[in-house]
Amino acid sequence: MPEGTAAPLTELTDLTALTDKDLLQLHVEGHDTAFGELFRRHKDRMWAVALRTVRDPELASDCVQDAFIAAFRRAGSFRGEAAVTTWLHRIVVNACLDRLRRRRPTSELPELGLPDRHDDHASTEVRLDIHEALATLPEGQRAALVLVDMHAVSVAEAAVILGVAEGTIKSRCARGRAALAEHLGLVVRPR
Repeated sequence: MPEGTAAPLTELTDLTALTDKDLLQLHVEGHDTAFGELFRRHKDRMWAVALRTVRDPELASDCVQDAFIAAFRRAGSFRGEAAVTTWLHRIVVNACLDRLRRRRPTSELPELGLPDRHDDHASTEVRLDIHEALATLPEGQRAALVLVDMHAVSVAEAAVILGVAEGTIKSRCARGRAALAEHLGLVVRPR
């Protein structure tokens, strides 16, 4: 190859230096390990989104697996209008919502499995209360709150991920926060 000429993407071996969009394009072009690099980069964050959405580690793992299989198969449909991470978030959230719909009626709140690290009893109770309160929210409100408040995703990006208008995200977050506050006893009702 002449000097100063960039190697075609399909010949690159150091995938870690490529952008997510480049990796996805490589995958579409048939590169054997490009999608594996995308998975390596984003699996932990996607699992955290799934866990907060479905509140069950095993179910979250299944959702992430479903989502990455769907992303692997539908990579050619990625239009590049949003970031690859936004596209992956949307696929993960949709996989979670699909699994939750199939599991209706909802089961009891799963055990959190918090690590034993001499945590203050009061803070553990607060986390459990919040976890329980989140479980009472409708799926749309819970998904919006998880993305915006727990994963610091912007309202605009959450709207893209969930496939709704930004105003809908704002409304779901406001209603969800109000419901959480009421469930946690942080709202004083007039007599």
